[in-house]
Amino acid sequence: METVRSLALLCALCCAWMRCGLASRMKPPALPIQSEKEAPPSKGASGCSFGGRFYSLEDSWHPDLGEPFGVMHCVQCYCELQRNRRGKVYGKVSCKNIKQDCPEPSCEDPILLPGRCCKICPKGEEEKKQVESVFDGLEYLQEKDDDLHKSYNDRSYLSSEDVRPGESRTDFVALLTGVMDTWRPSSSGVGRARLSLSRNNLVFSITFKRMARPSRVLFQDNDGNTVFQFRVPRPDSTQSNMVCGVWKNLSKSQVRLLQAELLRISMATGGSRQDEIRGKVIKHRALFAETFSSMLTSEEEHSGMGGIAMLTLSDTENNLHFILLFQGLLENHETEHPLVPIRVQLQYRHHVLREIRANVTAYDPDFAEVLADLNSRELFWLSRGQLEIAVETEGRSPRRISGFITGRKSCDTIQSVMSSGHALTPGKTGSVGSAVFFLHDNGSLDYHVQVVGVSSQVVGVTIEMKPRRRNKRSVLYDLSGDYAGGRAHGSWSRMEARHIHMLLQNELFINVATAHHQEGELRGQIRTLLYSGLDTPRHELPVPLAGQFVSPPVSTSAGGHAWVSVDDRCHLHYEIVVAGLSKSDDDSVNAHLHGLAEIGELQSSSPAHKRLLMGFYGSQAQGILKDLSHELLQHLDEGTAFIQVSTKMNPRGEIRGRVHVPNSCQYGSRAETDEAEFDDLLFVQDPEELKKEPHTCFFEGEYHAHGSHWTPHYNNCFSCSCQKKTVICDPILCPVLTCPRTIQPDDKCCPICDVQSREVVPPEVPERADEHPEGCYFEGDQKMHAPGTTWHPFVPPFGYIKCAVCTCKGSTGEVHCEKVTCPPLPCSQPVRRSLSDCCKVCPDEPRPLELRSAPDHGELMQADGARDCKFGKSFYQNSEHWHPRVPLMGEMKCITCWCDHGVTKCQRKQCPILTCSQVVRREGHCCPECQDVLNKEEVDLMKLPEKKKSWRH
Repeated sequence: METVRSLALLCALCCAWMRCGLASRMKPPALPIQSEKEAPPSKGASGCSFGGRFYSLEDSWHPDLGEPFGVMHCVQCYCELQRNRRGKVYGKVSCKNIKQDCPEPSCEDPILLPGRCCKICPKGEEEKKQVESVFDGLEYLQEKDDDLHKSYNDRSYLSSEDVRPGESRTDFVALLTGVMDTWRPSSSGVGRARLSLSRNNLVFSITFKRMARPSRVLFQDNDGNTVFQFRVPRPDSTQSNMVCGVWKNLSKSQVRLLQAELLRISMATGGSRQDEIRGKVIKHRALFAETFSSMLTSEEEHSGMGGIAMLTLSDTENNLHFILLFQGLLENHETEHPLVPIRVQLQYRHHVLREIRANVTAYDPDFAEVLADLNSRELFWLSRGQLEIAVETEGRSPRRISGFITGRKSCDTIQSVMSSGHALTPGKTGSVGSAVFFLHDNGSLDYHVQVVGVSSQVVGVTIEMKPRRRNKRSVLYDLSGDYAGGRAHGSWSRMEARHIHMLLQNELFINVATAHHQEGELRGQIRTLLYSGLDTPRHELPVPLAGQFVSPPVSTSAGGHAWVSVDDRCHLHYEIVVAGLSKSDDDSVNAHLHGLAEIGELQSSSPAHKRLLMGFYGSQAQGILKDLSHELLQHLDEGTAFIQVSTKMNPRGEIRGRVHVPNSCQYGSRAETDEAEFDDLLFVQDPEELKKEPHTCFFEGEYHAHGSHWTPHYNNCFSCSCQKKTVICDPILCPVLTCPRTIQPDDKCCPICDVQSREVVPPEVPERADEHPEGCYFEGDQKMHAPGTTWHPFVPPFGYIKCAVCTCKGSTGEVHCEKVTCPPLPCSQPVRRSLSDCCKVCPDEPRPLELRSAPDHGELMQADGARDCKFGKSFYQNSEHWHPRVPLMGEMKCITCWCDHGVTKCQRKQCPILTCSQVVRREGHCCPECQDVLNKEEVDLMKLPEKKKSWRH
């Protein structure tokens, strides 16, 4: 079945290479999980479809042909912008071989790493060059260490955050003030937008003052064209003066506009009197280290003046670095002068503590300075949000803006996952701790902590710094007095300015000590979690995920927590954070699947009540799950559902948590229909009415509503469901019996205990069912199947193939699919009674019950004996073997295909598992090899002629 999908993608690659622009409608064969992170692109969206994925204009990617071909790293596809005769924009896929574009390595013996197209220098030489380039880039920072007029010099602009490859982000800022060049009076409002570009999503947090809550946020280019519009939702109780949003799937051209600082933000209120503020989006060096901020406003009405201050403390000294951005402060006649004098004051209750006089230019009104050696009182007032920063022009008519300094504000969540793997003495206890924090303007820190599954009584919960010496803890605050019943709720009201700075730089930890682990059984770093835009209640305590909740319990070093909610359309929003999962030694660990996240029903092994969420490639997983069944939504409402993260080491579950999400979705997910339409359509059982429903399934001559379940006619031991026009059938999983003797009734699918046998075997015996717990993941229906089970495959784009049967080989985790073998017929002219029949029958014979049917593609999987195979443009006889040819790549000698009764099967050469640290791939060889083994072989070859020479003497 994998070959069918690979063939289709090969065809798509051929079309792209020939610039035909055809879009493949296949589902992606590469990722083991296809997550529903967001809704598919709306109709009319410009872009390209390839391999079941949507790419924005000017996106590029490496095509994935599925097993056994894999990702074609030396082929790059590109979504080109095209226009038809009417000027409508559309995307066109083109692919090319990029191997000839590889740069020439600078070393003598370059190597080819797995997953790469171009050869590179060995790791040692490459790392050396990278280190040198990093220090070269920091020279200008070291030269300016003594210059106090340049801010953030002692931080070297480096964040303490652990930014991994693939998780990098770029921060931007925008100062929003009233518009001066319109006929309407200028706004008195001031806004500050903080933006983070993560992958191709732009997350923004906008705070504002002196204006009503806006109704919309517009992103515009320099010509005033709106490229993105965000409708502002109703305010949260904790964020009345803040707007949180995500601009998803930016195209390459939009990212270039952002990087080139060619985008502007406009924010306006609704109603008859519109209040509008605007500002330019820019990069700024101060954003990386900013921990305090201030928004500066004017007391004058409709002045159009405003500013922002970005501040941070030095790491070692009590120096306060700041950068000021202001707009409208300088009058029009002042723009004619090259320099304009200003005064910057630090005040406490209108008393001037410090004052700086400087000159600024009208064309570049940024101002950077350092307030050195803040005393203890100034630091105390800074931590309480009582210090005010003011900027004032000098002259006959001075203009002034000011604002209080508080901790940095954003829509991000301050949280921590505490695991035993991150304890000072790492362990595997299967317990977990979870914490959520909220920093107020007055410097107080609210905390909500929960601890579950610990090995003994909790004796201490503390917030700490990183130990300066091994096992030498630095405790800042003890919240043990608020801990009771596994939870702690309270407030740290006396945070110092230094502690606020460390908190917002991700430099604090939370530690849980128990009676058996006095130094700490659980520990976690307090980190800011980037706003995701999902409808998850981050202000509430999340669901703890622990190994102790898995059945049976797992002693693991990992832990996690999850926010889960169900919206008014019955879509499940989830956000999961894990810590302590075992990682690969490979540097590119983020490209490897750490584990699977799934949601299901407690005390149930039915696959119908279990759904995969997505795969873990880092420490977070988030998305939206649609088309939930009525049963699963009911279990969420009753609190009998779970979220589980499985890994390769623990495929039956590494950590798990019980989920209770009250909801009113009594009849399943409402998909894309609104509430009124849903109530009218779901219960209509009239076939004529069901035909009109867009998500109805047609199967075995009957119509089935979306979300419904039924037993098929062809086999009463299977259960089928309709999921958006797709029929998925699975065999009924039989429970493991504990009795010594079983019988198989004719009218039942599963064996039962013999009533004559009174003896009961102890429950330890059924553990044989867990001998091969990993099972199999089949990408067609995107489900895990138990070892030894069989099912009919769902193969895109052909749909449900009942003329084939797939089996899960529990020992290897492989899925083996075969066509139904038709019995030999005694008649000379067999007939096929229906196109949906797999096998022909004699005219007078009744139709056998076990015959399978294939809807819409009856001729595709007909099984009438040995047939030839067609691969590409060539035909091959039964049992013939060959190496496939892939466009742009030529013959794939490491892959062998063969014809098996009309079905093409392909397999990549099996490579041995290598245990060495340095792996290389030689040209012309299919499998990677160890570098030290190759070096030894070269030395042996060099010695060989000398040995032969000595034999002659």
